[in-house]
Parts: sequence; C-alpha cells; structure tokens
Amino acid sequence: MRFLIITGMSGAGKSQAVKHMEDFGYYCVDNLPPILIPKFAELCNQTQGGIDKVALVIDIRGGLFFHDLFSSLEELENIGIEYEILYLDAIDETLIKRFKETRRNHPLAGTKGISEGIKKEREYLAKLKATAKNIIDTTKLTPSMLKEELRNIYVEGNEMDNLIISISSFGFKHGIPIDSDLVFDVRFLPNPFYIQELKELTGNDIVVREYVMNSPVSVEFSIKLIDMVSYLIPHYIKEGKNQLVISIGCTGGKHRSVTIAHVLYAALKEKGYRPILTHRDVTLSGERKKE
Repeated sequence: MRFLIITGMSGAGKSQAVKHMEDFGYYCVDNLPPILIPKFAELCNQTQGGIDKVALVIDIRGGLFFHDLFSSLEELENIGIEYEILYLDAIDETLIKRFKETRRNHPLAGTKGISEGIKKEREYLAKLKATAKNIIDTTKLTPSMLKEELRNIYVEGNEMDNLIISISSFGFKHGIPIDSDLVFDVRFLPNPFYIQELKELTGNDIVVREYVMNSPVSVEFSIKLIDMVSYLIPHYIKEGKNQLVISIGCTGGKHRSVTIAHVLYAALKEKGYRPILTHRDVTLSGERKKE
C-alpha cells in the first residue's frame, strides 16, 4: 500500500493536490485528525488490496490535534506501515495574495494579520518539512502544472529532485521580477523592434526567434548560458533549494528575452529537467509598469 501524507503551508495548494490524487486513483481524506492515522491505515490494510493507494491531507487546521502527528507517524512505523510525506510550499508574497484573492482568513492569523499567521505556520511545520520526501514549491505553478508534477512523481514514478525551475522573460522598463534568483540581461542581442515587419511580433513567433538567433553573438551567449545553468542546477539541488527562478530581460520583454527564454527552456527539457516557462511582459504596452 502506498500511504501518502500531504501537508504544507496553508494556501500552497493542498486542496488542489488531493483532488488530483483522487483523479489518479488514490483514496483521499482531507483534514483527518492525526491521532486517527494509525487506525485508518490498519483499516485500509484489512481490505487486502482493495485500497492500495491512500492520500491524507494533514495540516494546522487540525488545531490542537496537529500535535499528535509525530506520535502517530511513529506508531505507523511500529506497526510496519511505510509512509511518505509530500510538502507543498510557496513564498510568503504568493500565499498572502492567494488569501486576499479568496477572502479567506489564515488559520493562525487571529487579529495579527496574514503575515503573522504565515510566520507562525512556518515555525510549526519546520520539523515536518525536514522529514518530507518530496517538496513542491507552487509559487509559479498553475493547477494544471501541479497536476502534471504530481503525475510525474506518483503515477509515472519519476524521481523528483525537489527543484522547480522557472524560466521567465521580462522587460527592464517594467521592473526586474522580485523573486528572481538569476537575472540575465540580453539587451546586447540584435533587436527585432527596429525591423518593421517584426516590431509587432514577439519571441513566441518563429520568425522573431530566427532573427535573434541568426547572430553569432546570440548563439555563443546561448551556449554559455545553457552551460552555466546546467552546471549550477545540481549544486542548487544538493543544497536543498526548492525553486530556481531564472529571469531573462530585454528592454520591453517582447522579443530578445522571450527568444532566449525559449532556447533555455528547450535545452533544459532535453537534459531531462521539467522547467516552467512564462513571459511576464510579452503582452504589455511600452508604458512602464507601476511599482
């Protein structure tokens, strides 16, 4: 029996995750009191294979019951039931935005606000996160991207390296993405903006990408960029980093940055990684983005 415990930060996507796991044939229970976990596991075992995949969502909504979790996990080990923990996380800014959009209160916010609730929750969950087999940072993930990540791990059986690689193009005139880990400036590459028939197109169009890459400088830079990022990724994984945000910028975020982002994305996919590709400013006008 595969016994999965889904936990993590409030607002990080646990409810979405358990819906996806149900689609994958898991018997799912949301917000089961931790003290009941061993008894529930025994009941599942007694079905003699009738229930062979289980996913439980356990988090701080359980209040005082949450403190029973570690003793329950120890009891699982004592009765010979193997389990694994999936931990969902996101950066604070994203969690705050999600709570505001849904108009929900954070379970630990009280009268001190969402930020304080998130801070408390991170403290409560630190030990649990350290024991997780897989950690997924959902900051940049849509529900469909999360489902694909879960499918890769729990259906197709691919090992997860616990590093979400996000590649994003942007325009410097609209500001550098605040969550960037690596920022690359490609404003030195040939600019399609000054070619009349390319000006209104973007790096999502083949003709624009061909124009940008039809330059020895662009080709050489791409080779060096791919080589450097490929070198860095295993070291980030070794250090336990959960998300790597690579931002590639040109002036407006429509042509050169989009092109190089596509090139890097394709190269990393070919190397076996599962990067996420986004283009922040590709549809914006020439006006500066308000801070």
